[in-house]
Amino acid sequence: MKAAPFRQHPQREQLIGELHARPSDPLRAPLRVSQFTVLSGEHGAETDHAHFSALCARKGGSAPAAGAKQHIADFGGLTAKWERHTEFSSFTFYRRAHVSDPFDKTVIDELPHEWLADLPGEVLSALHLAMLPCDAEIPGAEEISLRYFNGNPLVANTVAGGKGRVWADFRLHADGFTRMLLQDCGLDARHAGRTVQRLIEMNTYRALALLSLPLAQDTIPRLRVIDESLAIVSTRMADAADQTTDAELLGRLSQLSADIESLAARTSYRFGATRAYYGLVRQRLRDLRTDRLEGYLTIDGFLERRMGPAMSTCESAAERQESLAQRASRIGSLLRARVEVGLERQNSDLLNSMNERSRIQLKLQETVEGLSVVAISYYAVGLVGYLFKGLKDAGLPVNVGIATALSVPVVAGLVWYGIRRAKRAVVKRRGRD
Repeated sequence: MKAAPFRQHPQREQLIGELHARPSDPLRAPLRVSQFTVLSGEHGAETDHAHFSALCARKGGSAPAAGAKQHIADFGGLTAKWERHTEFSSFTFYRRAHVSDPFDKTVIDELPHEWLADLPGEVLSALHLAMLPCDAEIPGAEEISLRYFNGNPLVANTVAGGKGRVWADFRLHADGFTRMLLQDCGLDARHAGRTVQRLIEMNTYRALALLSLPLAQDTIPRLRVIDESLAIVSTRMADAADQTTDAELLGRLSQLSADIESLAARTSYRFGATRAYYGLVRQRLRDLRTDRLEGYLTIDGFLERRMGPAMSTCESAAERQESLAQRASRIGSLLRARVEVGLERQNSDLLNSMNERSRIQLKLQETVEGLSVVAISYYAVGLVGYLFKGLKDAGLPVNVGIATALSVPVVAGLVWYGIRRAKRAVVKRRGRD
């Protein structure tokens, strides 16, 4: 085969493979299936891989390749299927078996108990599913509940356009599994395999979608407290008579914003996953092409009525959390704007105060300059007086008193002029610097 004549994206093969990942296996009745979902977290892929590989080695089946995210192994008629998803692994085991009671002996009993006890994570959902052939005798509604479901109320549907019938109770039984009964009424092998896979996935995603309900129920009261606290902060901001300082309000608001972000960090992923899983549940129900089975509540109606309020609670918590984050941001913006206006007012007052101090300082400086002129002139006139006295002693006809008096305005003018020149020189030099 010729190589591609162009340079390919390094992930192209992986992306094409994703389209064909997790195909359904052809299945025929009678069949017993046991499936469970192990929540091992986003970093549990290697551990799950190693645990399934250990089972394959123990039961004599082929082990998954390194880095594989799915694998099917045959344990002598018992088929084992492992699938790794984002945060969980799905383990499915099935065997063709003719039995009178589909839930009497399950295929899970063929697995080592210590292997089950050492699963690397917590089991979130577990299901026993039995597929009976079309000619199997199915008792009436009350009898089928007593015989196969411990008397629990049942929900049921026809699926695949009437080619199959499904009964379920969605309750935990003593072994920790829920139960489903599927009757093949004309399904071909591939259609039967897809139907079984959709029923298993619907049950798995149902459990995963509900995983955030306790989190939402725990979060809503905390959101209510934050909501009330935000209302108090905004009320105090609007109340001119309130004595709470802006710094105190900003500190309280910062704490509330941190509380909201802490809740968001803990819940946003789970709430987003719930929306995705619930969408998958509804998609699988559509893919099953369900229709009403006379005398029973429908599976889709049961799930919608039970899961709808739970999903609304989760959605409400997520929306309220986002709304509070936006409110806190708006209040914070208003408070910061008020603080900035206050700072600008303080700065303006400070500048005015500095201007006033400068004006006073200038007046004082001018006063000092005047006094300096007087003082310097006084000493200069004294020196001039000594000069005139010396001239008189030298025999010159000088009237010391008159000459000294006449020199006063001249000396004062020269002193004043000299100080002014010196001041201008200093100002000019400072301006150049």
